[in-house]
Amino acid sequence: MNKIRKGDDVIVITGRDKGKRGKVSLRKDDSYVLIDGINIVKKHTKPNPLKGSTGGIVEKSMPIHQSNIAIFNVATGKADRVGIKLLADGKRVRVYKSSGDEIKLA
Repeated sequence: MNKIRKGDDVIVITGRDKGKRGKVSLRKDDSYVLIDGINIVKKHTKPNPLKGSTGGIVEKSMPIHQSNIAIFNVATGKADRVGIKLLADGKRVRVYKSSGDEIKLA
C-alpha cells in the first residue's frame, strides 16, 4: 500500500523547495511523485512546426522522490508520518502517526 497517494496534500521536507506545500498530481512510479508547483525547472525546447509549438524556455514541474516529502496534517499544521491501521472488517486504512486519525482524501 502506497503511503503517499494522488490527491494528498504534502509538504517538502528537504531540498531547494523545503517548506513548500502542494497536491500530488501523479505517481510516476513506486518512488517518484509529481507535485503541482514544486521542483520547477526551465526546459529549453526547439520549435516544432508540425505540432504548432514555438521554441523557447518552458517552465516544467519535475518528479520528486517520495522520501523528500511528508503528508501534511491540517489539524496540527505540520508534516506527519503515515501509518497503516487494520479495521475490524479487515480493511486497511492510512492514519496519521501523531494522532491516529484516519487520512481522508480531499
